[in-house]
Amino acid sequence: MSEEQRYQGLGVALGIAIGTAYVRETGGLEIPERSIRKADVKLERARLRKAVILAQRQVRRLQSRAKTMSGASSEELGFLLEAYQQMLNNSRLVRGADARIKDERINAEAAVQREILQITATFQAMDDAYISARLEDIREVGNRVIRNLTRKPLRAFSTAPAGSIIMTDQLTPADMAQIDPSQIAGAASVLGGVEGHTAIMARALALPTVLGAPDLLENLTPGDTIIVDGKAGRVVVNPSPETLAKFQRRRDAFKRETRQLNRLRGLSARSRDGTNFVLHANVDLPMEMPMVAQAGAEGIGLLRSEFLFMNRDVLPTEDEQYTVFRDIVKAMNGQRVTIRSLDIGADKPSELLTAGFGDTAASALGLRGIRLALIETDVLVTQFRAMLRVAADGPIRILLPMVSNVSEVYRARELLKKAATQLKRRKIAVPDPLPPLGVMIEVPGAALAADALAQASDFFAIGSNDLTMYTLAVDRANEHVAHLFDPLHPAVLRLIQFATSAALRGRIPISICGEMAGDPRYTALLLGLGLRELSMSPAAIPRVKQRIREMDALAAVTRANLIMDQTDAGRIATLLDDFNSLA
Repeated sequence: MSEEQRYQGLGVALGIAIGTAYVRETGGLEIPERSIRKADVKLERARLRKAVILAQRQVRRLQSRAKTMSGASSEELGFLLEAYQQMLNNSRLVRGADARIKDERINAEAAVQREILQITATFQAMDDAYISARLEDIREVGNRVIRNLTRKPLRAFSTAPAGSIIMTDQLTPADMAQIDPSQIAGAASVLGGVEGHTAIMARALALPTVLGAPDLLENLTPGDTIIVDGKAGRVVVNPSPETLAKFQRRRDAFKRETRQLNRLRGLSARSRDGTNFVLHANVDLPMEMPMVAQAGAEGIGLLRSEFLFMNRDVLPTEDEQYTVFRDIVKAMNGQRVTIRSLDIGADKPSELLTAGFGDTAASALGLRGIRLALIETDVLVTQFRAMLRVAADGPIRILLPMVSNVSEVYRARELLKKAATQLKRRKIAVPDPLPPLGVMIEVPGAALAADALAQASDFFAIGSNDLTMYTLAVDRANEHVAHLFDPLHPAVLRLIQFATSAALRGRIPISICGEMAGDPRYTALLLGLGLRELSMSPAAIPRVKQRIREMDALAAVTRANLIMDQTDAGRIATLLDDFNSLA
């Protein structure tokens, strides 16, 4: 038997998996390059078109798979795959490869590879973190086309034996779409970060996963016994009998803990000293509603509406949006649903809405969220009409994304009133007063102007993911800077505190959504900063509820005050972890 080996990486999804290694080395593709005759140019261009069409079909199958997933993984993957489709639809990559076949008279595989290299060189020269992060997406799409041309398709995980541990150099969100948690026990890769799309999807799948483990594949043999510790970020290859027994006991204990957490469904989120909290669910797709009920959510704190606009040839009608919203609102049986208006742009593309704006809609600093909606006002008013109609079926709130100044709120409120007037003219009942209109605090400018926004808004919802990204100028999906993405950075915490204090002064409700809300590590700090409403993936609710029930709110406030006096993120993390360990 081989000697036990241990590798340290980043734990991104809780749980312990024990199984046999299913090794996939993606590596680089060997691209044959050859000159072609003028008479063969037409044939070679046809080969390229056929490979692109096949790639589009492959991505559509992944999109269908994504729709069956739950939690944040569905949205993350849906947006990414939509971007893949755009890259396969007469994009620079496809056009450039086709031109190279015609002008340089080279085979299609080489033409695609040369175009990837040219785009990479151009983008890298821009020295922009967001653009750099998109290079991996371009490479993946291009390699998919090349594999179709060379007839060397990427092996799907469906061939992995039951109980396998996926071991690979890199896991992409598209890879995650092919993983069946009932078949695959866990996963580990050489590359990857805690806050990327892949990590979010692993957590949504409840698949024990470790990313960013250097040298993981060096001495690995398919069929080796593997242990993946998704909490500690540890991978053990060919464990000793003693190590195996220890982790089996930990795995069994984790399963028991999970069963115990499920018993919390009917209990309140109340601290030991009697402070009540509200735990809401984030919802990406209607199919998640059974999970919301199972988790014991007290409402929906964030219903993302982007899914209605993705992978479509025409915009959704008012009636179509109303029907979807109605079914979700009715399923909540009188519990409040917060519907976010469409948040399109940046890494959430929709060809229907962004085609005419070029790169400005693709940029994280460009036309996205409310900025785009206030240009495409007809689309926003249509969505507002659907929201107002569904208010008759249950309590709702309307949430505006990417707000940075008060004028955007005032303009949106005018459009909401316009939508109400249009419905009244059609003899359709409109709630009086209109549903509360709130803003997401997800850019530093909004947090710093929170006092003014509180006067124009009915409630706040802090988007911790984007707030951290914009505050620290860090793209969490970019492996070169992902380690800098730190929600415990003093600047991020001060902005959260400032926004929360402004909401309390303005006497308006405030909640927080995003990864921070669903991570029990941050619960005490968030509550200590004054937050009493948290919205998260349904799967995260039991653990957060447990953390609330085992702590004193007053002690959390005291510790939060101490933390806010610190200037170093490492010291903050230590103080927070020490406090959590006391429970």
